[in-house]
Amino acid sequence: MAQTTTSSAATERCPTGIAGLDTILGGGLTKHRLYLLEGTPGTGKTTCGLQFLLTGLANGESGLYITLSETASELRAVAASHGWSLEGLTLYELIDEENLNPDFQQTILHPSEIELGETINNVMRLVDELKPSRVIFDSLSEMRLLAQNSLRYRRQILAFKHFFSTRNCTVLLLDDRSTEVGDLQLHSIVHGVIRLEQLPQEFGNERRRLHIIKMRGIKFSGGYHDFVLETGGMSLFPRLVASNHPNRFDDTVVSTGVAEFDALLGGGLVRGTNTLLNGPSGVGKTTTAIGCVLSALQRGERAAYYLFDEGIDTLLSRSRSLGMDISPYLEDGSLVLYQINPAALSPGEFTTRIRHAVEVENRKFAVIDSLNAYLQAMPGEKFLLLQMHEILSYLSRQGVTTMLVLGQHGLVGEIRSDVDLSYLSDSVVMFRYFEAHGDIATAISVIKSRTNHHARTIHEFRLQPQNGLQIGPPLKNFEGILSGLPTYRGATPMMNSNAD
Repeated sequence: MAQTTTSSAATERCPTGIAGLDTILGGGLTKHRLYLLEGTPGTGKTTCGLQFLLTGLANGESGLYITLSETASELRAVAASHGWSLEGLTLYELIDEENLNPDFQQTILHPSEIELGETINNVMRLVDELKPSRVIFDSLSEMRLLAQNSLRYRRQILAFKHFFSTRNCTVLLLDDRSTEVGDLQLHSIVHGVIRLEQLPQEFGNERRRLHIIKMRGIKFSGGYHDFVLETGGMSLFPRLVASNHPNRFDDTVVSTGVAEFDALLGGGLVRGTNTLLNGPSGVGKTTTAIGCVLSALQRGERAAYYLFDEGIDTLLSRSRSLGMDISPYLEDGSLVLYQINPAALSPGEFTTRIRHAVEVENRKFAVIDSLNAYLQAMPGEKFLLLQMHEILSYLSRQGVTTMLVLGQHGLVGEIRSDVDLSYLSDSVVMFRYFEAHGDIATAISVIKSRTNHHARTIHEFRLQPQNGLQIGPPLKNFEGILSGLPTYRGATPMMNSNAD
């Protein structure tokens, strides 16, 4: 029976209280084990440790913060900045004013031998006296200096591990990695290793990310996970893995709100698919997306619009002038407009917002406008493709109809994109400027659809005041489309050029 009890206790989880971290750990840390939380100064180790202790306190578990590097008053100041009170937790400073007094010296033994021995003994005495359930030891860099050599340091950590294993404590050892980088000996001793990193950006906010290097006996989500430090503590954004979120839905065809556009797409938009709107600046991509959103809202669906480029007020004003007023849907909550600053938002936080909109707010129509600005939030094109693959796969599995806006460089002549996402898209709609009888007009065509038999014709496209999107009949006898300088010399009458 004793073995059964021990086995059961070994699998019991200890929630960290950090949003997202318990998710990637599958419920939290294994109780009564020794863990290493490492990161350079400023990455959030102290905040993480205090959050861990306060979560335990809220669950009726006593907490002890042992500090060699910060004073109790500094810890209380950190807590106050997050709106926390440390009442109920025990804060213990191993180095006090007497130890720092230069007159307090001995001459028979080496100072490090006395200091390290006293430090270890004080920790053990305190734990036996208080019997805490959760312990933070801050930090190992000071203990490493006291030990003087790696062998003595390793033996002391092993002694710590053995001591705590018999005291029913869950322990986080904090290490600022200031003396030795990549201490693999320490990694081999502890039960798990969590690394915090801070990445400075040339422009915008710094990026923080978490990486679980090792976790014995726990199936965890690997890779890097973005996190932020805000008032109230650390929030972690688990890396999105689309295959972990299966769902069933009806892949029905829905209207864009414009019969001619539906005909171009082969019937309309299919639920669970994404459509890429591709073309130069000012050609009408955003307005087309708004028209499709409005149609979804009128069907009773809930929608989310992620706006990277344009201001919300400008978007609302322009949509209203074209007879596509979406303001009432913002007021009743069926539509949300997110103004995204790519210099301040990490990719992980963006995917978490999308998941919240789908899973919590039940939104079934989404627009990302535009991918050009979102690319600036990523470290490179390769990572954007990987990130968008997971996002689009996730949205598809959830039955969300998605529209992507991708701006292209140039107005006429050679037109190119920052990134090619056509292979990830289920449908691709291309917009182009062209010349006809001395006028500049706009053409629209569908060049790809995985789900419908789409039309392969080219049509004139116009934005009419109070009438929204207007698509004309098929245009024949285009010249120079592949050269990037299309001109029209056909006989099909053009739409009224004086309408706008």
